[in-house]
Amino acid sequence: MTHAEEIAAPATRATWQHYLELTKPRLSFMSVITAMVGYLAALPFWDWVRTCYIMLGTALCAGGVAALNQWMESDLDAKMKRTADRPIPTGVIQPGSAFIVGWLMCIAGLAVLFRQVNGMSAFLALATIVAYLAIYTPAKRWSRWNTEIGAISGALPPMIGWAAAGRSNQLGWSLFAILYCWQMPHFFALCWTYRKDYAAAGMRMISVTDPSGRRVSRRAFIWCVLLVAASALPTLFGYCSWYYFAAAALLGLWILQSAITFLNPAKRETEARRLFLISIAYLPLLLTLLLADRLYFRL
Repeated sequence: MTHAEEIAAPATRATWQHYLELTKPRLSFMSVITAMVGYLAALPFWDWVRTCYIMLGTALCAGGVAALNQWMESDLDAKMKRTADRPIPTGVIQPGSAFIVGWLMCIAGLAVLFRQVNGMSAFLALATIVAYLAIYTPAKRWSRWNTEIGAISGALPPMIGWAAAGRSNQLGWSLFAILYCWQMPHFFALCWTYRKDYAAAGMRMISVTDPSGRRVSRRAFIWCVLLVAASALPTLFGYCSWYYFAAAALLGLWILQSAITFLNPAKRETEARRLFLISIAYLPLLLTLLLADRLYFRL
């Protein structure tokens, strides 16, 4: 690739830890967890072998996408402090190697889902790959709406799990809505915190085009309101109990309070970090409540 010549010669030989870092393990793990929530929320006939195949296929696809994303954005990563030490910008892993590893993982993941699970789960995994690499990743360079665009791919993993259980109804779409809405305050808080990095890389994040932070904080608040509404859908559609509804509402008030504080210019700098951390805690708590409610009440 054209930017490959700009990559410095590797100071050390690549190890398995470097290739693991290439797959963004924490982000990939989140994809696996949300896929499993979608699968288990469908209350399938328990099959450990099938469950392992779902996890393996999702993990391979998520890790492959992460590697290809770093391959596509290695020139931008080299310009940002928080990403400059990634394997490709440092030259530890060459772009060509990342490209091959990424596609091999994606193909293997799709094959596992198609052969061992079902065609719909493989199709949704393919849609996630295409949406992330062909739409979201390029959009960071030309559109301030890239977060809204990219949230589509981020919200698809629970649908993969739901489809793996052979289901297609409102709970699957409710999970999609929750994941989609959650990503907005999560990433708006992140992009405000690292706005200087994004500006240095030339990314069209909203925090770069909105130096005052008014639009960033306003959108974070609006999407938090929508997130609270989305979290109520499983109960309103009859898939979860009112106990879940009450607990989800309390969690919603928690993240809403932070989003409201984020609107205050005097507290925006510190609250961005707090909102980001709250969002990290909010999602697993909500999904755990939803899954526990489904398993206990079996509505």
